[in-house]
Order: sequence, then structure tokens, then C-alpha cells
Amino acid sequence: MRRPIIAGNWKMNKTIGESIELSTALKRVLFDEGSVDIVLCPPFTALSEVAETILDSNLALGAQNCFWEEKGAYTGEISPLMLKDLGCKYTIVGHSERRQYFGETNQLVNKKIKTLLKIGINPIMCIGENLEERESGKTFDIINNHIEGGLLDISSDELLKITIAYEPVWAIGTGRNATPEQAGEVHRFIRKKIEKLYNGESATLLRIQYGGSVTPENISDLIKDPDIDGALVGGASLKSDSFVKIVKAASNK
Repeated sequence: MRRPIIAGNWKMNKTIGESIELSTALKRVLFDEGSVDIVLCPPFTALSEVAETILDSNLALGAQNCFWEEKGAYTGEISPLMLKDLGCKYTIVGHSERRQYFGETNQLVNKKIKTLLKIGINPIMCIGENLEERESGKTFDIINNHIEGGLLDISSDELLKITIAYEPVWAIGTGRNATPEQAGEVHRFIRKKIEKLYNGESATLLRIQYGGSVTPENISDLIKDPDIDGALVGGASLKSDSFVKIVKAASNK
């Protein structure tokens, strides 16, 4: 049985004070939630304070991005080694906004994943198609390309430390989420692709979460699908009440 995982991606939101306030509220309510892996991904500036706030709780710390080297002359970048030092257990890589605005490629995503695994941080690898690609029937080609490029030379043992997040770009922040049927169809494609690249056991054990305008109103229908193992939550993770409702819904899976 795959354990559900709910990750809150706060993106470029929350000051340090606001991050402490939100993480404190979540810790207070979710302290006894033991059936779901819960990950908070605040901005870099608040990682240290959130780490201290959720210390000795069942909430895990995650980062929104990283560089692919452990150290060096890379002005402005943050290395996985630094994230590990802060207490990060997870790091998001390949988010559609990184691909769209910063030109990140599958090759860069793959390099980041390898370094994260080496350091001992669990990657959350984002994949997904944009609206033009979906409407032109290229969804599965894009998904296939993201998986093959992102997981290049990743072993079956390493794979199980990775969570794949399917995020249809056309549904992120638009309020236009994929239907449970659309999401489930892509999740099954991903699992079948993993079976081809690795084996049936890897495909069965790999966690695949959905991301794209996830709300308390639609999470129950999404999480019912046997191939959807949780959610990467954007806007709804910025308020404690909505994020808690999403976590509680996942706990009923």
C-alpha cells in the first residue's frame, strides 16, 4: 500500500513571520495525523524558521528548487547540501514554472535529481503538459519525454525515493483543474511507463501525486483514484484551514 503524500508549495509567498504563523497553525492541527506524509515547502528565506517550528513533529520540510552542484561559484544558487543542512527531507524539481520562466530542461532536472539522491533528499519530480500540448493531443508524448529525460540513469532503488507529481500546466493557478478521469488516465500512463522502464514492482510502489488547482472541494474525488497518491498543492496550501482539509481527505484514502 502506497502512503499518500500531500506537499504544500508556497511558491513566492509568505514572509518569515507569516511562514512561522502558518507552520505553527498546521503543526497544531495536524500533530496526530499519522496516515499521510505532509510536506511544507516555504520560500528559501523561511526554511530555517519553518524547520525550527515543525521540529519533532510529523511535518516534513521541503524546498521549492535547488542547484545541481553541492558547492561552487554559482552566485545566487542554493545547493542540495545547504538544504540538507537546514533539515529538508524533500525538494521539488522541474516545476512547470521553473521550466516556463527559467528554461529548465529535462537534462537539468535529471542533474538535480541525481545530486539530491546523493545528498539524501527525496526529489518531487514535476511533469506535465501545457494547454496547447493537451489540445493538440501531445499529452502522452510530453509525459513520456519528461519521464525518460528526468529519470535517465536513475536506478530502481533510487526511483522509490522519488515522488512524481503530475501537474497539467493548464490547470495550475487557473481554477481549471483536470477532472478525476483526466488525472487518473495520465497517472495510469505514468505507472505503465515506469513498468516498462523498470519493472512491475517499481511501478506499484512509486508514489504519483496530482498538482493543479487542488482544493478542499475537489481533493476527495481526485484521491479516490487508485493511481493518485496525494497532491502537490499550490494556492490552497497558503491557508491552514484549506490545507488541513486536503490532508484530512487524503487520510481517508
